[in-house]
Amino acid sequence: MNLHIENIQNDLKNDDVQAYLLTQFTNVEYISNYRPTSFAFCIIKENPIIYASSMDMEIAKNTSTVEVKEYESFEVMAGELKNEGIRSLAIEPSLPYSTYEKLRDDFEITSKTYVDKQRMIKTHQEIENITKATEIAQKSFLQLDILNNKNTEKEIAFDLARHMIENGAEKESFDTIVTSGANSSLPHAIPQDKKLEQPILIDWGALYNGYCSDNTRTMVYSEKQQEIWDIVAEAHDKAIQTIKPGLKCSEIDKVSRDIITEYGYGDNFIHSTGHSLGLDIHETPGFSPRDDTIVEEGMVITVEPGIYLEGEFGVRLEDTVAISKKGRIIGDLPLNII
Repeated sequence: MNLHIENIQNDLKNDDVQAYLLTQFTNVEYISNYRPTSFAFCIIKENPIIYASSMDMEIAKNTSTVEVKEYESFEVMAGELKNEGIRSLAIEPSLPYSTYEKLRDDFEITSKTYVDKQRMIKTHQEIENITKATEIAQKSFLQLDILNNKNTEKEIAFDLARHMIENGAEKESFDTIVTSGANSSLPHAIPQDKKLEQPILIDWGALYNGYCSDNTRTMVYSEKQQEIWDIVAEAHDKAIQTIKPGLKCSEIDKVSRDIITEYGYGDNFIHSTGHSLGLDIHETPGFSPRDDTIVEEGMVITVEPGIYLEGEFGVRLEDTVAISKKGRIIGDLPLNII
C-alpha cells in the first residue's frame, strides 16, 4: 500500500468515514499511477479499488498500483459498496452534482479534501519531474531567438510548444501565452495573429512525466516599461527571499504586494502572487491574501507578481520555487533575458 493511501485511510478513520470517492483524473493518477482517458471511480477504503471504463481497462491494468475492475453501471458499483457495509462516503468538492445526486440516497455524503492535503507536499521524485519539465521549458524558450523573430504571436506560441515537445515534453502544461504591446495588460491574453509589439510577455510551461512547469518573462524596451519591470522584479525577488517554513502563504503574498503598493501600483496587481503546481498547473496552497496555509518543506509554489496598466502594457515575472529550509528557484533562466 502506498503512503498516500495509508494517510488518507488514517484521515477516514479519524473522521469516522468509511470510504472516499475520487473522480478527478489527476487525483486518480496521484493515488494509483493510472491516468484515466475517459472516466474512472477510485474508491479508497480498507481495500481500495478503481472502476475503469472498458476503454481504459488495458492501460489501467498495465499502470495502476490499485486493484482495477471494469465499470458495469452505477447501480452495480453502489451495490457492491453497500454489500461491504459502506454507508458513509467522502467525496471531492469538485464531484459533479449529477453524480452526487446518484449517491445521496444510498450514502451519508461529506465533502473532503484529503488528496489535496497530500498533494501539497511533493516527494523528491515529484520535484525531480517538475525540475525536468522546467529545464525543457526554459531550454525551449531560449531556442526562440525572440529579438530577431519576425513571426506573429500565434506562430511564436506554436514554435515554443513544438520546441518543448521536441525537447522531451509530453505537451504544454497549459496554453502558451505570447502577448505584446497593449494586450500584455491582459494577464491571460490569447496570442494574436499579429507581429510582435513592445513589450513582449511570454507565459509558458512543459508537461513532463505528468508534471507541470510554469514561467513568465517580460521583455521591455522603453524607460516606462523598464521602470515597471524593475518594480515587479523587486517584488519577485523579495518574496522569494522571504519564503521559509512556518510563515503563512498570505504573508509571502503581502511582501510582494506591499512593494508594488509602495510604488503606487497596488491596484494594478490584480491576481495572487503565486500558486502551487504539480500534476495540475494550479494546485493548493497559493501565495494569496486569503490563503493562511502554513508554508511547509516540500511545497512547490510559483512566485509571479505583475503590474498591468490598462490600455498600455503589463509586466509579469514568474519562477517556480521549491521550499526546503528556504525557497529555491527551480531552473536557471535569468529574469532579464535581453
